[in-house]
Amino acid sequence: MNPLDPLDAAMMTAEAVSNPMHVGAVLILSPPAGAGPDYVDELHRATLAGNDSIDPRLRRYPHRGVDTGGMWVWRHADSVDVSRHCQRRTVIGDGFWRLIGELDALRLDWSRPMWMSYLIDGLDGGRFAFYIKVHHTVTDGVAGFQMITDALSADPDRRSMPPFYADRRPHAPPAPGGLVSRLVAPLRTLTGAATSGVGLIGRVATGEIATVLDSLVGHTTVLPLGAPYTRFNGRLGPERAVAAGSWAKDRIQAVRRAAGVTGNEVLTAMAAGVVRRWLRDRGELPNRPLVAACPITVRDPAHDTPNDQHGNRFGLWMCPLGTDLDDPLARLDAIHRSMSEGKHWVAKRGAAASLLTNAGSIAATAIGPLLPFTPKIRTGYNLPISHVRGPATEMYWNGARIEAMYPVSTVYDGHALNITTCSYADRIGFGYAAGREVVPDVETFIPMTEECLAELERALG
Repeated sequence: MNPLDPLDAAMMTAEAVSNPMHVGAVLILSPPAGAGPDYVDELHRATLAGNDSIDPRLRRYPHRGVDTGGMWVWRHADSVDVSRHCQRRTVIGDGFWRLIGELDALRLDWSRPMWMSYLIDGLDGGRFAFYIKVHHTVTDGVAGFQMITDALSADPDRRSMPPFYADRRPHAPPAPGGLVSRLVAPLRTLTGAATSGVGLIGRVATGEIATVLDSLVGHTTVLPLGAPYTRFNGRLGPERAVAAGSWAKDRIQAVRRAAGVTGNEVLTAMAAGVVRRWLRDRGELPNRPLVAACPITVRDPAHDTPNDQHGNRFGLWMCPLGTDLDDPLARLDAIHRSMSEGKHWVAKRGAAASLLTNAGSIAATAIGPLLPFTPKIRTGYNLPISHVRGPATEMYWNGARIEAMYPVSTVYDGHALNITTCSYADRIGFGYAAGREVVPDVETFIPMTEECLAELERALG
């Protein structure tokens, strides 16, 4: 047996009792010059007709049953029916993002590899889109975008490119060991976990103490139940709402340089400004600052391979967003101080320790909405905000130019709004995903994002 990592097993258990746990991305493409009216259909037919070997990550799926003693393990599909995973859609009028919301709400089938892709035409100007979603146990956002990027090319003249799901490893993996080796593997995993357990417990304990001290003295993070309750912390509902837009990277970098912060902190401050305005306009802005759960990647670009089989490699930090502050620069400074401490904290204690230390905040946020009577006073955090790095140059897929890349991340009972950004070429894309019952007008977040960036620019002169 090949057991799931504890984080992945927790995600599967969470999905079993509540909402789907997949992550997605939307690519907006313009066809090459001379492309005919059947160009997208031809791409789809070529995808289904290909005989490329499939990436091992996209051949496995989680399983739990009597045969595994109730433990989550990975199973591998010997063959994958690509036609069940690569589908076509056509959108009419301005219903594109509503369609993405409908597709995002669909739960992935547990009985087969947990990913789907959709080629969608009908966008204005002859453009089309590629929407891909993969279960969060298979990959995190960083590795997922890398998987997509690896399928693209900087050469606009390249054709007959392998699909994103193709296996790009330079060498075939070694043959699996014999029966004894396969039987001993889980025991070896458990033994290794037990050996490192003492050190992990120590890091968690010191992390808890550091979190308490920092929340009381430094005010750069919060204790469990330290976030105010908002509508984002209720039940998600069956429908999804998705919206996205992009902004010039030069504008973000200008604010970054003037304020002496990182680019991601500017993006987080913009997101904080958006939720502050939206709640304020509804008379629902709490007096206490909203708190964001911010993943901090621990992937090492120098050592992690593009086909790294570890689905998730990130720590977690609870960042107060300064939504109680009128001054946008004061909010940016509060986020900068918090995230600077968070990066140091996760690097020192490790991803596993950071996740376990924040387990109370996660539980308080995710379990509360499942209970029949939940006091709507405090919660662990209000929403996730994360940032993904995409390609630094313009990319193409079979001659079609990638105009924009947008993340569509996980929403869940307890955090019914997710904000994720993705850099691509000279733009930064914001992807907003929410429960439609919770945020019925998510499209208004796009002009608000521009207003919040302009507000920072004016404040910095």
